[in-house]
Amino acid sequence: MRQVVLDTETTGLEVQRGHRVIEIGCVELVQRRRTGRDFHTWLNPDRSIDEGARAVTGISDESLRDKPRFEQVAQELLQFIDGAELIAHNASFDLAFLDAEFARAGMAHIRVAERTHVVDTLELARERFPGQRNSLDALCKRLDVDNSHRQLHGALLDANLLVDVYLALTAGQGALGFDEQAMAADAPAQAPLHVLARPMLLRADAEEAARHEARLDAIERASKGQCVWRRG
Repeated sequence: MRQVVLDTETTGLEVQRGHRVIEIGCVELVQRRRTGRDFHTWLNPDRSIDEGARAVTGISDESLRDKPRFEQVAQELLQFIDGAELIAHNASFDLAFLDAEFARAGMAHIRVAERTHVVDTLELARERFPGQRNSLDALCKRLDVDNSHRQLHGALLDANLLVDVYLALTAGQGALGFDEQAMAADAPAQAPLHVLARPMLLRADAEEAARHEARLDAIERASKGQCVWRRG
């Protein structure tokens, strides 16, 4: 199974107010293991970044002026995520922003959730840890994922942390993603089965035979016809 773990950073929290994506980070997994393939880009949003977003990400307006616009990377992003199982934390947030970006790029027909199977790790965490804080930082602490190097939010950094969080949340499910061919390749060769003795034939004793006949009599009375087990 191919999976893509995704995170975005944005100019603000409200896509309805025209906030934009400024960073995308994706990490590829195959059979729950990193392949070494990533997709990462910063984006020029053509608008200013809210003060709160600047404080969280450390990204400034000036640092994005020479970066590509979303329409310049849209096809490359689609090629990377298409057909994969997409894993994100609070996935509805990221998907709403990405869908809005595709619409601005003249690709309004693109809906990320229609091109991938989406797994929301926030929902997984809420099921496993109901009533607890389930932010990425809280899950890292709870699941012993080292995030000591995370001073600021970053899309690729957070996607890599989310890989470890997701694997810890779903530990024990690794074999579920293997296809039959992969499982067969990894399975040890099985020796042919040999029957060393003839199987034992067990016959009903007189008491068991009498109970069986009584049961057949009852079936015939209920059905008003001959029982199929007595037809020669």
